Amino acid sequence: MIEISILVFIEISEGEIKKSSLEAVSYAAGIGGDVTAIAFGEASNEALASAGKAGATKVLHIADEKYKQGNIQAYASALAAAVESTGAETVVLAKSSLGDPVSARLAIKIGASLATNVTELPDTSNGFTVKRSIYTGKAFANVDLTEGKRIIGIKKNAAIIKEDGGDAAVEAFSVSADDADFKVTVTSQEKATGEILLPEADLVVSGGRGLKGPENWGMIEDLAKALGAATGCSKPVSDMDWRPHHEHVGQTGIKVAPTLYIAVGISGAIQHLAGVNSSKFIVVINKDPEAPFFKAADYGIVGDAFEVVPKLTEAIKALNN
Repeated sequence: MIEISILVFIEISEGEIKKSSLEAVSYAAGIGGDVTAIAFGEASNEALASAGKAGATKVLHIADEKYKQGNIQAYASALAAAVESTGAETVVLAKSSLGDPVSARLAIKIGASLATNVTELPDTSNGFTVKRSIYTGKAFANVDLTEGKRIIGIKKNAAIIKEDGGDAAVEAFSVSADDADFKVTVTSQEKATGEILLPEADLVVSGGRGLKGPENWGMIEDLAKALGAATGCSKPVSDMDWRPHHEHVGQTGIKVAPTLYIAVGISGAIQHLAGVNSSKFIVVINKDPEAPFFKAADYGIVGDAFEVVPKLTEAIKALNN
């Protein structure tokens, strides 16, 4: 284990640190060295200090109004300033729709090596080598980060969140904003509605054509509610307008990486598998024992979804009571 200075970019949602960012903090702590986190936007000191439990010693907070809209170029510039201020040699962040473009711009600004979709702690026995997932999870590549500074984007669920640390010290961090970074402004944001958003969900219940029609989706929603899960669907289901398109999971839809993915009445076409193969555990419920999805499943139930799902939901409800 090497001793280095590490900066972790943490994302905030509804005033709380995202789970994927806490994974990034714990990953950084696993590398070894001093871990400082940096956050943008509205969040209480208490929420930010919780990063300490995952392994951060300090959290820098940029609360300036200009940085509340997720401006990618402005975030990259602010992170570059934080790298210089802290003397960080390595930057860690979660691979996400925000993290990917920010890390690319930051790499150019600070002249760093960049690897995303990283799945394991680095091998430092002979340099600095990381293992990353490629080809939608079908293969892995070992990448040497040879430049002086390094940026690592970790794959969701690649690290187990530590919970044994104390509260981190929270400090205000100010940045001299460059007007050029704000030539593009975010005028509005629209988010998919629902109790739990699919891209952030730790548990997902999805349905396919085996549900036979939109009128039967109630049992998917009941199971999801009992688990505290988000709902998803296969591409044919969204194409037929049984479910909204923002629930489409797959290669051409939303790619998810929950701890648990339950597929009900989905055959398991390769395009769907490409969107879910980063899930930690996959459970398949299908009456066809030859359904391709069973080959990718950790657990499978061969049976009629209309009989299995209601019984499963009732059993989960009983455990919760």
